[in-house]
Formats: sequence, structure tokens, C-alpha cells
Amino acid sequence: MIREFATGIRTLLRGFGLWRTRPGLMVLGLIPAVIALLVLAAAVVPLVIGMPSVSAWLTPFAEGWIEPWKGLLRAAVGFVVVAAALALASVVFSALTLTIGDPFYQRIWHAVEVDLGHAPPADGGSFWTTLGEGLRLVLLGILIAILVLLIGLVPAVGGFLGPIAGVVLTGRLLARELTGRAFDARDLSPADRAALFSGSRARVLGFGVATQLCFLIPGGAVAIMPAAVAGSTMLARDMLARTASTTVTARPTDSGPQVSPPVSATPPPPPPASHQAS
Repeated sequence: MIREFATGIRTLLRGFGLWRTRPGLMVLGLIPAVIALLVLAAAVVPLVIGMPSVSAWLTPFAEGWIEPWKGLLRAAVGFVVVAAALALASVVFSALTLTIGDPFYQRIWHAVEVDLGHAPPADGGSFWTTLGEGLRLVLLGILIAILVLLIGLVPAVGGFLGPIAGVVLTGRLLARELTGRAFDARDLSPADRAALFSGSRARVLGFGVATQLCFLIPGGAVAIMPAAVAGSTMLARDMLARTASTTVTARPTDSGPQVSPPVSATPPPPPPASHQAS
């Protein structure tokens, strides 16, 4: 599992290789990321600056507490609120960036497919498909932020477990969203995708967690997004290839690896025994 998790991290790093082969294309991928970052910064920065007031509003019962307990409680609550806000901001950033930059990321995805061979003839989904997926991503991000907030309010361990849960859950969500373009181009059904993800859980999680941690670095979200799109395409191709002999079968054709339904390993029942006439 640890090796697979590390492979997912290396897949993200492989995405940076496109800077060497297609630098102009990767520069274009920075433009929508910068726009999305500026929009989100206008909402997140005031929240961080006003966190003392937010913490005091959330903990009115601690108003009569003596120091340092009141300060420690409100600092912990503020930390959890910021962690939940960052988890939501990462998801919203991805949805907004992928929607704004759909033409740019479409070209990055296609370039990786061509470099890997057997590129599918269909594109990775229309603008409206991307918009719909973005809205779904935001809704799931809101649920994750609420969950992180609730975990963070657990006494003693919440301040530690909340941010970890945020990174893990958001990373997993980001990985599934970023690989969607490659799967959409192959018209894979939800059952096919579920089979692919179930066969590469640790690898997908490693890729997603690494991406999410890079998003938390100041300026990292902008720098990482084009590489994440490239790396997620490589991840999708790896998932198709490594599950070929297990739950799905990848058939290399002119349109790229296609997924067929899993074949049941249960042997057929034996024929009924014949009865001889007495």
C-alpha cells in the first residue's frame, strides 16, 4: 500500500515533465489558475484576517473563562474553521479553474494522450459537462468542509484529526475529478470507473493527497494545476493498464484502451446427475 501511495505521488511529479516537452502549453494552463486564485483570495483572506472575531462568535460560552483557556479554545476553533475553509477553497479552486480553463486543459490532456499513444478520438467532454462536474465538485466540497468542521470540534483530538481528514478527503475527491476527462473520452460507465478506482485506491490517494498539499502552499495551486491535469491523465492510463488482468480488460485499439465488464470467476454449476431406470 505504501509503495502504491508513493507511486501516486511520483505520477504527479511525472506531470511536471510536460514543462520540458510542451512549455508553451503549460504556460497557458497557468492563466485560468491565476484568475481562480484571485477570486478565491478575495473570499479567504478576509476570513483569515477576521478569524479572532469568528472564533469569538462561535464560542460565546467561553466569554467568562480565564486565560489561557479561553485563548487556547478560540485559537483551536479558529484553526479548525480555517482548515475547513481551505478544504472547501481547494475544491472550489479546482472546479473554477477547470471550468474557466477548459480549452487549455483540454489541449494539455490531449497532448499527454498523444505522447502515451492510442489517444481516444473523442474529446474529454464539452464545456457544459465540465460545468456540471464543477458544480457537483463544489457540492461535495461543501459536505467535506462540514465534516472537517465537525471532526475538528471533537475535544482533544479534533484539532489534529480535522486537518488530516480535510487533506485526505479533498485529495481523494480531486484525484477522481481530475481523471474524469480521460474516462469521459472513453465513455466509461460508472461501474467501469468504480472498478478502476477500487483497483488503485492507494495510488489514487497518493496522487490526490500530494496535489492537495501542493494547493496549500502559497502560490502552489497556480503552479501545480497544469501538472496535475497532465499527471491525472497519466494516472488514468496507469489505472487502465494495471487493472487489465483483474477487474477490467483494457483492449488497445485505435481509440485507446477500452474497458469491458468484469468477468465472473464463479464456475458454472455442475449438470444434474442422470437417474438410471430401475
